[in-house]
Amino acid sequence: MTSLGKWRFIRFLPFILILPFIFSVFQLSRLQNSKPKADSSLRVGRKKFDHIVLGPAAGQGLPNRIQCQGLKAVKRRPLPSFHLSLVKEKISFVTVFTIYNQSLQNSFNQKVPTNVTVGNSTYDKTGRSMAILNVFANFIKVALPRSNIFILTDPAANFSAVPSNAVVMHIPGDYSRNNLMLQRIKSYIDFLEARLSGHIGKQNQIDLFIFTDSDIAVVDDLSDIVENYPDFHIGLTFRNNKDQPLNSGFILVRGTDEAISKAKVFLEEVLEVYKSMFMKAARMLGDQLALAWIVKNQPLFDAQRFRNPKAFVAEVHRAQVLFLPCAIYNWTPPEGSGQFHGMPEDVKVIHFKGSRKRLMLEAWNFFNSHPIDFSDMMCLILKSGRAKYDF
Repeated sequence: MTSLGKWRFIRFLPFILILPFIFSVFQLSRLQNSKPKADSSLRVGRKKFDHIVLGPAAGQGLPNRIQCQGLKAVKRRPLPSFHLSLVKEKISFVTVFTIYNQSLQNSFNQKVPTNVTVGNSTYDKTGRSMAILNVFANFIKVALPRSNIFILTDPAANFSAVPSNAVVMHIPGDYSRNNLMLQRIKSYIDFLEARLSGHIGKQNQIDLFIFTDSDIAVVDDLSDIVENYPDFHIGLTFRNNKDQPLNSGFILVRGTDEAISKAKVFLEEVLEVYKSMFMKAARMLGDQLALAWIVKNQPLFDAQRFRNPKAFVAEVHRAQVLFLPCAIYNWTPPEGSGQFHGMPEDVKVIHFKGSRKRLMLEAWNFFNSHPIDFSDMMCLILKSGRAKYDF
């Protein structure tokens, strides 16, 4: 090879060496571009809808789960109020509820539409909150017509209307969004104290107090709790979740002075753990983390029992605590396709957590148009619960 040829070879040698690498990158890029792209219609969870979206009903073919043919339930169950003439237990629901300054909200959320339409009704943000409260009360009227509701709220709150089965109690405190979960526990404690001291009509016998979020639907009789578990003081709902096994949106307190006193002490302990350990989660989940910490750190408590959705009683801080499965007493639509594998036939409480408040209103409208029983409405909830809605 001449010196000129050697020079040309050396000059092109780097290009020859990197040529295979360039070819490999080209091939890889071509392969990636040839892969089929995900169908955007499958990404239901990423979009929030302003109308009902129906999908497959989870749990079909599984035993002890509600079975649906379209929006028709295969098996019907009568409204609980049909057989309540023999029920003697008196139940009171207690919920913390407040309304925020709408003009202030709008100044922070100018790009978010404030009005929503459900059925034939259009709501602003305040009207939307009141609609949820009214539907919460309406479900209780149907399922437990002898029950009443205590609404615990900020003394500054002024409701335009209150459900006919509810009374408002003004309890001072900080009801701001960032402090609401902490304030909820404080309001519960103040309510129990008022009951013990006689400021809340002790002449009226109450067998069971149920402290709950206002985004739940009671769809069956709950008085059997008192009958089936005669010795508990306070009740919690649990699920098979390692980090958050307990949900604070449904708490029971037996109506006796002993139970109310023990429940008050228990919640005071939850409040202290919340403030000392979980204030970083003050806006949400802090109370549930505090509940779980107290229960799981109780000597001899077996947290493995949360894996089995069966009710049990255990002693926690000198109180007899009844643990009820969320699958029956605090069922949530998205979990129907997850750990709960559909909707149990004997579900009693449905919790419209997160972006499923629209579904709660839509479900009530659907029931009103099919008022025979809740069966078909449950199929609507089961088939639409995987979607997230605009509120």
